[in-house]
Amino acid sequence: MKNLFLLCIVLVSSSVFSQSIFDRLHFGIKAGGNYSDFSNANFDTEGLPGFHAGAIIAFDINEKWSVQEDFLFSTQGAKIKGGFSDGKDLKLSYVSVPIVLKYKTSFGLYFEAGPQVGILVSEDFKELTNDDFAEKIDAGMVGGIGYQFPNGLGIGARYYYGLTDISKIKSTTINTDFQNNMSQVSLFYIF
Repeated sequence: MKNLFLLCIVLVSSSVFSQSIFDRLHFGIKAGGNYSDFSNANFDTEGLPGFHAGAIIAFDINEKWSVQEDFLFSTQGAKIKGGFSDGKDLKLSYVSVPIVLKYKTSFGLYFEAGPQVGILVSEDFKELTNDDFAEKIDAGMVGGIGYQFPNGLGIGARYYYGLTDISKIKSTTINTDFQNNMSQVSLFYIF
């Protein structure tokens, strides 16, 4: 009888615990616009518009704090100005995975920050070189602010600051140790 009672307690508590875990796990979709450029380049660049779209997985730690991971296809890059490639777009496409810690206020406003890793899936800059131009991995930090309605629909703004160099080509005439920077505005729905 004692063993049956213990078994019932274990089954009930594990059922309650697992149910609460799944109640705190949320999925969603996200899409929006990017405006990206390079930092630390010794040549002139201009921002380049792009887009991002993908999926969201969020886990509520408690009522105010959550951890969110996005899986996004994102187009980035810059317009090269001046001498060696005037007016050419350097377009880079990534699968980006930001993992952010998110603080939500009671009225829907949220703040978020965390690391992001991007895996290069394509590049378009064959005017200058036949070789691959960009590194396969791009890593940096993101921070953002937004508003989420009680029904799960929301809007957010995020800034990405790249910490790793983009170019794998080395040059004596230009500084190729530059990084991605990007502003994003997104619409999302978390269910």
